[in-house]
Amino acid sequence: MKKLKSKRKKNTAFDYVNMFLILLFSIIILYPFWNQIVVSFTAADASSSLGISLWPKKWSLDAYKYIFSYGNVGLAYWNTIVRTILGTLITVAVTVLAAYPLSRKDLPFKGLFMALFVIAMFVSGGMIPTYLLIKNIGLINTRWALILPGVLNIMYVIITRNFFTNISPEIEESATMDGASPFQVLMKIVLPLSKPIVVTVALWTAVGLWNEWFAAQIYVQDKSLQVLQTLVRSMIMDVDCTNLQAQVSGVGIQSSELLLANVRAATVMVSIGPIILVYPFAQKYFIQGLQLGAVKG
Repeated sequence: MKKLKSKRKKNTAFDYVNMFLILLFSIIILYPFWNQIVVSFTAADASSSLGISLWPKKWSLDAYKYIFSYGNVGLAYWNTIVRTILGTLITVAVTVLAAYPLSRKDLPFKGLFMALFVIAMFVSGGMIPTYLLIKNIGLINTRWALILPGVLNIMYVIITRNFFTNISPEIEESATMDGASPFQVLMKIVLPLSKPIVVTVALWTAVGLWNEWFAAQIYVQDKSLQVLQTLVRSMIMDVDCTNLQAQVSGVGIQSSELLLANVRAATVMVSIGPIILVYPFAQKYFIQGLQLGAVKG
């Protein structure tokens, strides 16, 4: 019976020190985020005495009312969601289709292709040539100008290619012997085994597209195609004490200045909320894909 009992390892002093440091580090990371949530829901006249607090002393939705009364936030949200979903799907498809041939040993001129990819990763055409290209192919003031220019990310291709090389070649060879084409091998064998790296690339792409505003600033002037990050940038730039004083009655100049912090905190919550909700579901795949995708060069 003694042999069947599992021996539980006792925690040493070193383990307790590690747990304390991890807890302290987690608090240092999470508190600024929580502080922004508290500030966003705190009334302007209570912000002056807020200090370090874990809970709003006086609740207020004035900052969120200001945000949702500024422009068409709903349309900007919709444009950002459409851009993120379409861009992520296309980027994942292009990345997989580029990485799988590079992972095969029988690809002719494999070294040359890899060299071209690496050079393209460090050398770009620049902003003006890129803008002229987008303009000449007729993508200015279209939704595709916010999606197509960035669908091929060389770093994602290399990491995905490294992940594919970790898959046993015997599995692919057996499928080929059974009559499967390379595309069938990719879709029915390789991709089901590559869920971690696919989710990782999708998460990276979604976060990048959700937060990116510069392309929308230079490629799109149509207000109906405005994305959330561009609207948030314009909102923060337009916010000043005079505007806020006119919108919030009974609040003095000092409190109006503090309300600027409330508005900024609220814009952070509005803009990053969906990404934070998605990340926990993809976390385990994200960590596994990142580890396995960076093993081989």
